[in-house]
This record gives sequence, structure tokens and C-alpha cells, in this order.
Amino acid sequence: MANVLTSLAADIYKAADIVGRELVGLIPSCIVNGGSERVGLNGIVRSHFTRVASVGTITPSMTIPEGTDQAVDNKTLTIDQTASVKIPWTGEDVKNVNNGAGFETIYGDQIAQAMRSIANQIEVFLFTKAYQASSRAYGTAGTTPFASGFPEVPQIRKILQDNGCPFDGQVSLVLNTAAGAALRTLAQLQKANESGGTQLLRQGTLLDLQGIMLKESAGISQVTKGTGASYVTSGSTAPGVTDIALVTGSGTVLAGDVVTFAADTANKYVVGTGVAAPGTISLNKPGALVTIATANAMTIGNSYTPNIALHRSALELAVRPYASPPGGDAAVDSLLVQDPWSGLTFEIKAYKGYNKAMFDVQCVYGAKAWKPEFIATLMG
Repeated sequence: MANVLTSLAADIYKAADIVGRELVGLIPSCIVNGGSERVGLNGIVRSHFTRVASVGTITPSMTIPEGTDQAVDNKTLTIDQTASVKIPWTGEDVKNVNNGAGFETIYGDQIAQAMRSIANQIEVFLFTKAYQASSRAYGTAGTTPFASGFPEVPQIRKILQDNGCPFDGQVSLVLNTAAGAALRTLAQLQKANESGGTQLLRQGTLLDLQGIMLKESAGISQVTKGTGASYVTSGSTAPGVTDIALVTGSGTVLAGDVVTFAADTANKYVVGTGVAAPGTISLNKPGALVTIATANAMTIGNSYTPNIALHRSALELAVRPYASPPGGDAAVDSLLVQDPWSGLTFEIKAYKGYNKAMFDVQCVYGAKAWKPEFIATLMG
């Protein structure tokens, strides 16, 4: 069986272009930290972040003034997820299928289906990381956006702009298919004289709007709000503060819940860390935008479907081959294959058994929302 994977590589790639695939919009919208370096479960990826600079004054002097020391933060991403699809074959199985479609055809489809399932799992994983780390939200929970136009786009853009997000061609708005369909029905986007092209009308292509790339994802789904009710704040919260103490009330406040306060109904904040009883919740950065006084009532919004707007640098996905012991394991062959649909690279291993062989499609991965300020949610 030596080099069996190399000889079957053409069948793998051919099948990957034929097997049905779901939309993956978040994977190409974030930083993908891939590579062939093996890593074990809970491996660490490090990154540095600089803080906001303090602006001083200029005072003429014959002595060069001291600079202001700056702290550089060190943040880590943990690769804490594994994915594996195992495909067993016996010699008898191969003989039987060769009387029909053939082993190469079926085997290639199985590998493509494995990559499909793993890519879908990673897309959902990214979706969870993104909506739970979002800075703020806009829209109406339970109502699909773009009913008669796209006024939601500039509002989402405003949230990101107010947070300092650069609009440098790397901002995406990843929609579920219901929101995508609503956009495609808008007459002003279908008319060539108004939209500037026929791509949407003829090919169904969602064109960029107001400096934001539009994409779709099958991994976006409705999230259920927490059960919390009657919570009020304890102590005054200044602008920029993320931690808010809650007293009285009961029930859960979950990560990803959209909340408003009696003192600030204009902003819909997203909870990063929740509680199951009176305690302290954490809003995602940049935190409160106005002063929230003590004894201020907090309201948890309804369950909603989060469409995610984000800058590429806000979210990172790390994908690696799984670490093998010194000298390797029992695999007789291995091959790194890039999924042409998602762009992710998976490892395929071939194992020999007793009158049986097994192929394993696998990877380890993790993700981190580095900059919640550069993520916003369009509720649907």
C-alpha cells in the first residue's frame, strides 16, 4: 500500500469538485493560520498587540525628553479542537465496488465528504467565536434584514468605524442564506443602471456594498437567548468599562446575548462573559459607550440570528496536522491535501490492519477573536 495516497490524489481532487458543498463565508473572511508544522492538542499560537497611545505635548528644550514607556500585550490562541473522519476498507469491499462505480471513484467521494464535514464543523466553530465576541449589534431580532433596501449596511459600517476599524478592503459581512436571498430580491441591486453591473441579476453574485464584501455561510444559525430577567446594575459604569455588576434578578445571561440598559437604549451591547445568577457580566470591547448609572435596569434581547461583520484581522483560525510520536505512528502513508472549496489543508493517513485498511482525514484547529472591536452583529 506504499504511496497509495499519491496515486489516488487525482481522484481526491476530482471528487472534491463534484461532491455537494455548503457555503463557508467565515473561513475566507478571517486570518487562516495554516501550515504543515505538526502540533499537539492545546498547542499555543502567540500574537502581540499594542495599546492605544497617549498623546503628549511639545515643549521646546535643549534636553531631549524621555519617551513614554509603552506596554505590549501578549495574547495566545489555543489549538484545542480535533477533527477526524475514518474510512475503513476491506479487500472484499474493493472487489465488490470495482464491479460497479469503482474503488477510486467511491474512495474519492468519501474523502471529499470527509473534508466537507470537517470544513462545515470549523465554519460553525468560527461562527460561535465571532458572535460571542461581537462588540455591538444592530437590527431586529427575529426579522430578516434587507426587507426593502439595505440601510442596515451603513449602520453596521458605523459600528465598526466608531470602534476604529479600518476599511481597507478586508471587511466582510457574512450572511445566512435568508438574508442573502432578501438582498437578491432588491430591485435596485438587480438593475444594471442602478447597481453598476449585471452580476447579481445574471449570476446571483453579491457585490460589495459601501466598502464591505458580502458573503454567505451555511454555518450561521439562530442562537437562543438566556433566561435572565429583572437584573439591575450595581455601581456606576463609566464609558470604556466592560465589567458590569448585576444584582437582584434571576436566570442566565449567556455569552452572545444582546443587552440594553435603561440609560442607553440606543446601543445594543453583546455579552462576552455571562452569569447564571446575580454577579458580574463582561461586555465585549470597547465596552460601555455612555455612563450607566447604578440601579439601571438591563434587558436581554430576544433570540436572534447573527449575521457577522468583521475585519479579517479580528478573527484568526489556526489549522495544523496532528502531532505524531517520534518515528511516526502505524500509518504507512500520509498526504497533505488542500480542500479546493474552503482552502483549508487536511492530512490524509493510510493505515494497514488485518485484511483491512483505513484512511483517516484529520486536523487539529483552534480560533480566537483577537479584536472584538472589529466585529459587529447584524441581527436577523
